[in-house]
Amino acid sequence: MAAGAASLALLASCLGAAQANEAPTSSLAAGAAQAIADAAATAEDSVPALEDLDESSQELDDDISLPVPEALEGEPTPVPETPISEELAKEPFTAPDPAESTADADAKCQARLEAAMARGDDAPVSCASWSTGMSVAELRAAVGAWPTPDWCDDNGANGKWYVNRFKACGIFPAKLNVHDVRTGKLLGSMDYLVRAYAYGKRDIKTWAYQVELMELSSWGAARGLRANGSVKCAGKCKVTESTFPSQAMGGSKEAVGQFFFDTTIKTTPKGDKGEGQATAAWRFTKGAYVSNELTLPTPPVRCDNALPGTSKPGCVMPYIPEMAYAKNGEYPELAKHIEYAQTTKNLPGKHGTKRYLTRLTDKAKIKANRNTACPSSLERPPGQQCDEYPFASTWQGAKYGGGDFSRRMINGKQNEDGGKALSLFYLYNRIIEKDKFLVWIK
Repeated sequence: MAAGAASLALLASCLGAAQANEAPTSSLAAGAAQAIADAAATAEDSVPALEDLDESSQELDDDISLPVPEALEGEPTPVPETPISEELAKEPFTAPDPAESTADADAKCQARLEAAMARGDDAPVSCASWSTGMSVAELRAAVGAWPTPDWCDDNGANGKWYVNRFKACGIFPAKLNVHDVRTGKLLGSMDYLVRAYAYGKRDIKTWAYQVELMELSSWGAARGLRANGSVKCAGKCKVTESTFPSQAMGGSKEAVGQFFFDTTIKTTPKGDKGEGQATAAWRFTKGAYVSNELTLPTPPVRCDNALPGTSKPGCVMPYIPEMAYAKNGEYPELAKHIEYAQTTKNLPGKHGTKRYLTRLTDKAKIKANRNTACPSSLERPPGQQCDEYPFASTWQGAKYGGGDFSRRMINGKQNEDGGKALSLFYLYNRIIEKDKFLVWIK
């Protein structure tokens, strides 16, 4: 299984040496981890609020390339069956449905058999499809023996994509059956897993996709197969590299396809954005017979050149990030105010809900939100500042959110530092105009 771990590491390294700390199978030495933490802490202390910066800031161009602080990195969640953002593709994105596709695959396989018989072919007919035939215990045992990111394989081979803001991973069970062309009799079969991994970065316009095919068991005419494939990209993207040559399948041999894409959004002038979606396809061969193709699309990937404060483009996955504040952390008064606003006043943005906040980037509108909630005429006690929720940098703020808001005088330093943390959250997660997010009070 070492080949799988090595190829995943290669996928990350090909996106640039600066991204190596994001690789799914890599680990950081204690010294390197501390250096990253120190760098992130320094950035948080020095970066002003994004709305106070020019449209292109070298300061943030540098800071956006820093490793993301752990507290700002979201937990992966399954891609739902309906779009989670108004900015996503109009058609819902769904992972393959093995139960549904099995029926379709059986019908297509029968049609291929009938066509081969009509042509008088002698070669067996092999049919690839998604599968639900293996037990959960078998699948979990197989996944456990295969180096995979914990947040992906903890869920087993359940045929779903799991995503955070810059990564997507899924493990999909599949099957290949080989039939006699004259009688339709089953001559052999193979159960295998497809591990799919897509990987982007907050500060470059290139993203990657990898599929690995791992044989679990085979018998008869399905032994000794070879696999090869290709990829297409729909939307605002182009394929820059596609590598999926013919490779032997077996108990210790994994077939790997590796693909890279560039977004085709305009890098100037500032403000462009667009989605791309890659679809990998592969087939199996043995002697004279060739299977049908099986395909697997990635979640849609949005790339943009529309992040305030930085000129660098970047690409994100369809995941709604969450800003976390802790009541026993660095900004306890801020956290307690947000908790009160979300719980007692029932204001939007609460963790576990779909009442999202959406980012506002227009400086004049942000100022209008802030002045509505916290006008200069309000008396500020010594050492305190007026804190408003929802944030002034959202469309749910006091001016543009319909008038429902909360304000409270809190410690001034906590208010300022909490605001800087929010600015970094926007930066690291590429939260642009009207992007959705939540606020989690821990």
